[in-house]
Amino acid sequence: MLAYIARRILLMIPTLLGIMLISFVIVQFAPGGPVERIIAQLQGQDSGATSRISGGGGDFSGGQGAPGGGGGDTTSSRYRGAQGLDPQFIKQLETQFGFDKPAHERFLKMLWDYARFDFGKSYFRDISVLELIKEKLPVSISLGLWMTLLSYAISVPLGIKKAVRDGSTFDIWTSAVVIVGYAIPGFLFAILLIVLFAGGSFWQIFPLRGLTSENWEQLSLAGKILDYFWHIALPITAMALGAFATSTLLTKNSFLDEIRKQYVLTARMKGLSERQVLYGHVFRNAMLIVIAGFPGAFIGAFFAGALLIETIFSLDGLGLLSFESIVNRDYPVVFANLYIFSLVGLVVNLVSDLTYTWIDPRIDFETREA
Repeated sequence: MLAYIARRILLMIPTLLGIMLISFVIVQFAPGGPVERIIAQLQGQDSGATSRISGGGGDFSGGQGAPGGGGGDTTSSRYRGAQGLDPQFIKQLETQFGFDKPAHERFLKMLWDYARFDFGKSYFRDISVLELIKEKLPVSISLGLWMTLLSYAISVPLGIKKAVRDGSTFDIWTSAVVIVGYAIPGFLFAILLIVLFAGGSFWQIFPLRGLTSENWEQLSLAGKILDYFWHIALPITAMALGAFATSTLLTKNSFLDEIRKQYVLTARMKGLSERQVLYGHVFRNAMLIVIAGFPGAFIGAFFAGALLIETIFSLDGLGLLSFESIVNRDYPVVFANLYIFSLVGLVVNLVSDLTYTWIDPRIDFETREA
Protein backbone atom coordinates (compact mmCIF):
# COMPACT_ATOMS: atom_id res chain seq x y z
CA MET A 1 0.00 0.00 0.00
CA LEU A 2 2.87 2.40 0.71
CA ALA A 3 4.20 1.82 -2.81
CA TYR A 4 0.74 2.58 -4.24
CA ILE A 5 0.50 5.82 -2.21
CA ALA A 6 3.98 6.86 -3.33
CA ARG A 7 3.09 6.27 -7.00
CA ARG A 8 -0.10 8.26 -6.67
CA ILE A 9 1.73 11.16 -5.05
CA LEU A 10 4.37 11.14 -7.78
CA LEU A 11 1.63 11.16 -10.44
CA MET A 12 0.21 14.32 -8.90
CA ILE A 13 3.26 16.28 -10.07
CA PRO A 14 2.81 15.84 -13.87
CA THR A 15 -0.95 16.16 -13.44
CA LEU A 16 -0.58 19.53 -11.73
CA LEU A 17 1.96 20.63 -14.33
CA GLY A 18 -0.44 19.71 -17.14
CA ILE A 19 -3.37 21.55 -15.53
CA MET A 20 -1.33 24.70 -14.94
CA LEU A 21 0.26 24.61 -18.40
CA ILE A 22 -3.06 24.23 -20.23
CA SER A 23 -4.64 27.00 -18.16
CA PHE A 24 -1.64 29.26 -18.70
CA VAL A 25 -1.73 28.75 -22.46
CA ILE A 26 -5.48 29.47 -22.56
CA VAL A 27 -4.92 32.72 -20.68
CA GLN A 28 -2.33 33.80 -23.26
CA PHE A 29 -5.04 33.77 -25.94
CA ALA A 30 -7.79 35.25 -23.79
CA PRO A 31 -8.71 38.82 -24.74
CA GLY A 32 -8.01 41.58 -22.28
CA GLY A 33 -5.82 41.50 -19.21
CA PRO A 34 -4.98 43.59 -16.15
CA VAL A 35 -3.06 46.18 -18.17
CA GLU A 36 -5.93 46.63 -20.61
CA ARG A 37 -8.33 46.79 -17.68
CA ILE A 38 -6.37 49.62 -16.07
CA ILE A 39 -6.16 51.45 -19.39
CA ALA A 40 -9.93 51.13 -19.76
CA GLN A 41 -10.41 52.50 -16.24
CA LEU A 42 -8.14 55.45 -16.95
CA GLN A 43 -10.04 56.14 -20.17
CA GLY A 44 -13.37 55.83 -18.36
CA GLN A 45 -14.38 52.82 -20.46
CA ASP A 46 -14.20 50.04 -17.88
CA SER A 47 -17.26 47.79 -17.69
CA GLY A 48 -15.88 45.21 -15.29
CA ALA A 49 -18.18 42.84 -13.46
CA THR A 50 -17.41 44.02 -9.96
CA SER A 51 -16.77 47.58 -8.93
CA ARG A 52 -15.33 46.62 -5.54
CA ILE A 53 -12.21 45.17 -7.19
CA SER A 54 -11.23 48.37 -8.90
CA GLY A 55 -8.19 48.81 -6.68
CA GLY A 56 -9.20 51.87 -4.76
CA GLY A 57 -7.39 55.17 -5.13
CA GLY A 58 -5.88 54.20 -8.46
CA ASP A 59 -3.14 52.00 -6.97
CA PHE A 60 -2.54 49.28 -9.52
CA SER A 61 0.97 48.24 -8.49
CA GLY A 62 -0.03 45.21 -6.47
CA GLY A 63 1.32 42.71 -9.01
CA GLN A 64 4.17 40.52 -7.88
CA GLY A 65 5.15 38.71 -11.03
CA ALA A 66 2.55 37.62 -13.55
CA PRO A 67 1.20 34.07 -13.48
CA GLY A 68 -0.83 34.73 -16.62
CA GLY A 69 -0.75 37.45 -19.17
CA GLY A 70 -3.04 39.40 -21.45
CA GLY A 71 -2.34 37.61 -24.69
CA GLY A 72 1.42 37.89 -24.27
CA ASP A 73 1.45 41.27 -26.09
CA THR A 74 4.00 43.69 -24.66
CA THR A 75 3.62 46.33 -27.37
CA SER A 76 1.80 49.20 -25.73
CA SER A 77 0.40 50.50 -29.02
CA ARG A 78 -1.66 47.34 -29.41
CA TYR A 79 -3.65 47.88 -26.24
CA ARG A 80 -7.15 48.92 -27.18
CA GLY A 81 -7.96 52.36 -25.87
CA ALA A 82 -4.31 53.18 -25.11
CA GLN A 83 -4.25 56.16 -27.47
CA GLY A 84 -3.29 59.35 -25.66
CA LEU A 85 -1.47 57.54 -22.83
CA ASP A 86 2.27 57.84 -22.38
CA PRO A 87 3.89 54.65 -23.80
CA GLN A 88 6.44 54.80 -20.98
CA PHE A 89 3.60 54.67 -18.45
CA ILE A 90 2.21 51.56 -20.15
CA LYS A 91 5.67 49.99 -20.08
CA GLN A 92 5.81 50.65 -16.35
CA LEU A 93 2.46 48.90 -15.92
CA GLU A 94 3.76 45.89 -17.85
CA THR A 95 6.86 45.78 -15.65
CA GLN A 96 4.79 46.04 -12.45
CA PHE A 97 2.62 43.11 -13.51
CA GLY A 98 5.55 41.13 -14.89
CA PHE A 99 4.35 41.18 -18.50
CA ASP A 100 7.68 42.55 -19.72
CA LYS A 101 9.06 38.98 -19.58
CA PRO A 102 8.47 36.22 -22.17
CA ALA A 103 5.61 33.80 -21.51
CA HIS A 104 7.87 30.81 -20.79
CA GLU A 105 9.80 32.78 -18.15
CA ARG A 106 6.57 33.80 -16.45
CA PHE A 107 5.34 30.21 -16.45
CA LEU A 108 8.58 28.83 -14.98
CA LYS A 109 8.61 31.54 -12.31
CA MET A 110 5.01 30.72 -11.46
CA LEU A 111 5.85 27.03 -11.02
CA TRP A 112 8.81 27.82 -8.80
CA ASP A 113 6.78 30.19 -6.65
CA TYR A 114 3.80 27.84 -6.40
CA ALA A 115 6.03 24.92 -5.40
CA ARG A 116 6.89 27.04 -2.34
CA PHE A 117 3.24 28.16 -1.94
CA ASP A 118 4.21 31.73 -2.75
CA PHE A 119 1.22 33.08 -4.69
CA GLY A 120 2.20 36.75 -4.65
CA LYS A 121 -0.28 39.61 -4.23
CA SER A 122 -3.61 40.32 -5.83
CA TYR A 123 -3.45 42.79 -8.73
CA PHE A 124 -6.42 44.83 -7.59
CA ARG A 125 -6.41 44.33 -3.81
CA ASP A 126 -3.62 45.43 -1.53
CA ILE A 127 -3.32 41.99 0.08
CA SER A 128 -1.46 38.73 -0.52
CA VAL A 129 -3.36 35.98 -2.29
CA LEU A 130 -2.98 33.57 0.65
CA GLU A 131 -4.42 36.14 3.06
CA LEU A 132 -7.28 36.77 0.65
CA ILE A 133 -8.08 33.06 0.38
CA LYS A 134 -7.81 32.70 4.16
CA GLU A 135 -10.42 35.45 4.57
CA LYS A 136 -12.89 33.57 2.37
CA LEU A 137 -12.33 30.09 3.84
CA PRO A 138 -14.82 30.31 6.75
CA VAL A 139 -17.72 30.84 4.34
CA SER A 140 -16.72 28.03 1.98
CA ILE A 141 -15.96 25.59 4.80
CA SER A 142 -19.31 26.35 6.43
CA LEU A 143 -21.27 25.81 3.23
CA GLY A 144 -19.34 22.72 2.10
CA LEU A 145 -19.18 20.93 5.45
CA TRP A 146 -22.72 21.46 6.68
CA MET A 147 -24.31 20.92 3.28
CA THR A 148 -22.50 17.58 2.88
CA LEU A 149 -23.36 16.45 6.41
CA LEU A 150 -27.01 17.46 6.05
CA SER A 151 -27.40 15.83 2.63
CA TYR A 152 -25.87 12.57 3.91
CA ALA A 153 -28.00 12.70 7.06
CA ILE A 154 -31.08 12.81 4.82
CA SER A 155 -30.01 10.56 1.96
CA VAL A 156 -28.60 7.56 3.86
CA PRO A 157 -31.64 6.80 6.09
CA LEU A 158 -34.00 7.65 3.21
CA GLY A 159 -32.11 5.46 0.76
CA ILE A 160 -32.08 2.51 3.17
CA LYS A 161 -35.82 2.80 3.81
CA LYS A 162 -36.53 3.07 0.08
CA ALA A 163 -34.48 -0.09 -0.54
CA VAL A 164 -36.29 -2.03 2.20
CA ARG A 165 -39.69 -0.87 0.89
CA ASP A 166 -38.82 -1.05 -2.79
CA GLY A 167 -41.90 -0.74 -5.01
CA SER A 168 -44.18 0.44 -2.21
CA THR A 169 -46.21 3.66 -2.17
CA PHE A 170 -43.57 5.24 0.08
CA ASP A 171 -40.84 4.40 -2.43
CA ILE A 172 -42.83 5.85 -5.33
CA TRP A 173 -43.74 9.20 -3.80
CA THR A 174 -40.33 9.74 -2.21
CA SER A 175 -38.74 9.01 -5.60
CA ALA A 176 -40.93 11.74 -7.08
CA VAL A 177 -39.79 14.17 -4.37
CA VAL A 178 -36.14 13.22 -4.92
CA ILE A 179 -36.40 13.71 -8.69
CA VAL A 180 -38.06 17.11 -8.27
CA GLY A 181 -35.37 18.15 -5.78
CA TYR A 182 -32.68 17.05 -8.19
CA ALA A 183 -34.26 18.78 -11.18
CA ILE A 184 -34.78 22.20 -9.58
CA PRO A 185 -31.54 24.20 -9.24
CA GLY A 186 -30.43 25.14 -5.75
CA PHE A 187 -30.52 28.86 -6.47
CA LEU A 188 -34.26 28.64 -7.19
CA PHE A 189 -34.77 27.02 -3.80
CA ALA A 190 -32.67 29.84 -2.36
CA ILE A 191 -34.90 32.50 -3.92
CA LEU A 192 -38.01 30.69 -2.66
CA LEU A 193 -36.60 30.51 0.87
CA ILE A 194 -35.76 34.22 0.79
CA VAL A 195 -39.28 35.08 -0.35
CA LEU A 196 -40.82 32.93 2.37
CA PHE A 197 -38.52 33.34 5.36
CA ALA A 198 -36.12 36.28 4.84
CA GLY A 199 -38.49 39.20 4.47
CA GLY A 200 -39.22 38.73 0.79
CA SER A 201 -43.04 38.68 0.92
CA PHE A 202 -44.06 36.66 3.97
CA TRP A 203 -42.00 36.16 7.15
CA GLN A 204 -38.71 37.73 8.19
CA ILE A 205 -37.28 34.96 10.34
CA PHE A 206 -33.73 34.56 9.04
CA PRO A 207 -31.06 37.13 8.11
CA LEU A 208 -30.13 37.70 4.50
CA ARG A 209 -26.37 38.29 4.56
CA GLY A 210 -23.17 37.26 6.30
CA LEU A 211 -22.20 34.39 8.58
CA THR A 212 -22.62 36.31 11.82
CA SER A 213 -24.39 39.35 13.23
CA GLU A 214 -22.68 42.68 13.87
CA ASN A 215 -22.75 42.11 17.65
CA TRP A 216 -21.28 38.60 17.36
CA GLU A 217 -18.21 39.46 19.46
CA GLN A 218 -20.41 40.53 22.38
CA LEU A 219 -22.44 37.30 22.40
CA SER A 220 -21.89 34.39 24.76
CA LEU A 221 -20.54 31.09 23.44
CA ALA A 222 -24.04 29.64 23.17
CA GLY A 223 -25.24 32.86 21.57
CA LYS A 224 -22.44 32.76 19.00
CA ILE A 225 -23.30 29.18 18.05
CA LEU A 226 -27.00 29.98 17.68
CA ASP A 227 -26.23 33.13 15.71
CA TYR A 228 -23.93 31.21 13.36
CA PHE A 229 -26.52 28.52 12.60
CA TRP A 230 -29.23 31.17 12.33
CA HIS A 231 -27.29 32.81 9.50
CA ILE A 232 -26.40 29.64 7.55
CA ALA A 233 -29.78 27.90 7.90
CA LEU A 234 -31.22 29.14 4.59
CA PRO A 235 -28.08 28.77 2.43
CA ILE A 236 -27.42 25.25 3.68
CA THR A 237 -31.06 24.24 3.21
CA ALA A 238 -31.06 25.57 -0.36
CA MET A 239 -27.89 23.65 -1.23
CA ALA A 240 -28.89 20.41 0.52
CA LEU A 241 -32.34 20.16 -1.07
CA GLY A 242 -30.81 19.42 -4.43
CA ALA A 243 -27.68 17.64 -3.23
CA PHE A 244 -29.24 14.71 -1.38
CA ALA A 245 -30.97 13.24 -4.46
CA THR A 246 -27.93 11.51 -5.96
CA SER A 247 -26.80 10.10 -2.61
CA THR A 248 -30.30 8.82 -1.88
CA LEU A 249 -30.59 6.90 -5.13
CA LEU A 250 -27.01 5.65 -4.80
CA THR A 251 -27.73 4.35 -1.28
CA LYS A 252 -30.96 2.70 -2.36
CA ASN A 253 -29.43 0.94 -5.36
CA SER A 254 -26.41 -0.17 -3.36
CA PHE A 255 -28.61 -1.73 -0.64
CA LEU A 256 -30.88 -3.36 -3.22
CA ASP A 257 -27.88 -4.94 -4.89
CA GLU A 258 -26.63 -6.37 -1.60
CA ILE A 259 -30.04 -7.51 -0.33
CA ARG A 260 -30.45 -9.75 -3.37
CA LYS A 261 -27.17 -11.60 -2.78
CA GLN A 262 -26.87 -15.16 -1.49
CA TYR A 263 -25.29 -14.34 1.86
CA VAL A 264 -28.38 -12.32 2.85
CA LEU A 265 -30.63 -15.30 2.11
CA THR A 266 -28.31 -17.50 4.18
CA ALA A 267 -28.46 -15.08 7.11
CA ARG A 268 -32.26 -15.07 7.00
CA MET A 269 -32.36 -18.87 6.91
CA LYS A 270 -30.28 -18.90 10.10
CA GLY A 271 -33.11 -17.11 11.86
CA LEU A 272 -31.70 -13.60 12.05
CA SER A 273 -34.19 -10.75 12.19
CA GLU A 274 -34.48 -8.32 9.29
CA ARG A 275 -32.78 -5.62 11.37
CA GLN A 276 -29.85 -7.93 12.16
CA VAL A 277 -29.53 -8.89 8.51
CA LEU A 278 -29.75 -5.29 7.33
CA TYR A 279 -27.37 -3.63 9.79
CA GLY A 280 -25.23 -6.61 10.72
CA HIS A 281 -24.48 -7.91 7.25
CA VAL A 282 -25.78 -5.66 4.46
CA PHE A 283 -24.89 -2.24 5.85
CA ARG A 284 -21.10 -2.50 5.71
CA ASN A 285 -20.98 -3.78 2.15
CA ALA A 286 -23.72 -1.49 0.84
CA MET A 287 -22.29 1.66 2.41
CA LEU A 288 -18.83 1.13 0.93
CA ILE A 289 -19.37 3.27 -2.15
CA VAL A 290 -21.46 5.87 -0.27
CA ILE A 291 -18.96 6.46 2.55
CA ALA A 292 -15.95 6.37 0.25
CA GLY A 293 -17.55 9.10 -1.84
CA PHE A 294 -17.90 11.45 1.14
CA PRO A 295 -14.52 13.27 0.69
CA GLY A 296 -15.23 13.93 -2.96
CA ALA A 297 -18.76 15.15 -2.21
CA PHE A 298 -17.42 17.55 0.41
CA ILE A 299 -14.76 18.96 -1.90
CA GLY A 300 -17.30 19.34 -4.69
CA ALA A 301 -19.60 21.36 -2.43
CA PHE A 302 -16.65 23.19 -0.87
CA PHE A 303 -15.17 24.48 -4.12
CA ALA A 304 -17.71 24.31 -6.89
CA GLY A 305 -21.26 24.26 -5.65
CA ALA A 306 -21.75 27.55 -3.86
CA LEU A 307 -21.22 30.43 -6.32
CA LEU A 308 -24.88 31.31 -6.86
CA ILE A 309 -25.76 30.61 -3.24
CA GLU A 310 -22.94 32.91 -2.07
CA THR A 311 -24.18 35.61 -4.43
CA ILE A 312 -27.84 35.32 -3.44
CA PHE A 313 -27.16 35.33 0.31
CA SER A 314 -24.27 37.87 0.14
CA LEU A 315 -21.72 35.36 1.44
CA ASP A 316 -18.17 36.23 0.41
CA GLY A 317 -16.57 32.81 -0.12
CA LEU A 318 -14.12 31.13 -2.47
CA GLY A 319 -16.70 30.54 -5.20
CA LEU A 320 -17.52 34.24 -5.50
CA LEU A 321 -13.84 35.15 -5.18
CA SER A 322 -12.86 32.86 -8.06
CA PHE A 323 -15.62 34.17 -10.31
CA GLU A 324 -14.81 37.82 -9.64
CA SER A 325 -11.09 37.19 -10.14
CA ILE A 326 -11.68 35.56 -13.53
CA VAL A 327 -13.92 38.37 -14.74
CA ASN A 328 -11.54 41.04 -13.48
CA ARG A 329 -8.39 39.29 -14.79
CA ASP A 330 -6.84 39.09 -11.33
CA TYR A 331 -4.47 36.37 -12.49
CA PRO A 332 -2.58 35.71 -9.22
CA VAL A 333 -5.89 34.90 -7.49
CA VAL A 334 -7.18 32.89 -10.46
CA PHE A 335 -4.11 30.70 -10.77
CA ALA A 336 -3.69 30.32 -7.00
CA ASN A 337 -7.28 29.08 -6.69
CA LEU A 338 -6.80 26.74 -9.64
CA TYR A 339 -3.57 25.36 -8.17
CA ILE A 340 -5.03 24.84 -4.69
CA PHE A 341 -8.29 23.35 -5.99
CA SER A 342 -6.41 20.95 -8.27
CA LEU A 343 -4.00 19.89 -5.54
CA VAL A 344 -6.76 19.33 -3.01
CA GLY A 345 -8.81 17.43 -5.60
CA LEU A 346 -5.92 15.07 -6.33
CA VAL A 347 -5.31 14.50 -2.62
CA VAL A 348 -9.02 13.84 -2.03
CA ASN A 349 -9.06 11.24 -4.82
CA LEU A 350 -6.24 9.44 -3.05
CA VAL A 351 -8.07 9.71 0.28
CA SER A 352 -11.19 8.25 -1.34
CA ASP A 353 -9.22 5.23 -2.56
CA LEU A 354 -7.69 4.75 0.88
CA THR A 355 -11.17 4.99 2.40
CA TYR A 356 -12.25 2.04 0.26
CA THR A 357 -9.43 -0.09 1.68
CA TRP A 358 -10.16 1.07 5.22
CA ILE A 359 -13.84 0.11 4.96
CA ASP A 360 -13.16 -3.16 3.13
CA PRO A 361 -9.62 -4.53 3.61
CA ARG A 362 -10.26 -7.02 0.80
CA ILE A 363 -9.76 -4.18 -1.70
CA ASP A 364 -6.11 -3.89 -2.66
CA PHE A 365 -5.31 -1.31 -5.33
CA GLU A 366 -1.63 -2.21 -5.33
CA THR A 367 -2.37 -5.83 -6.31
CA ARG A 368 -4.74 -4.68 -9.04
CA GLU A 369 -2.10 -2.41 -10.55
CA ALA A 370 0.43 -5.23 -10.52
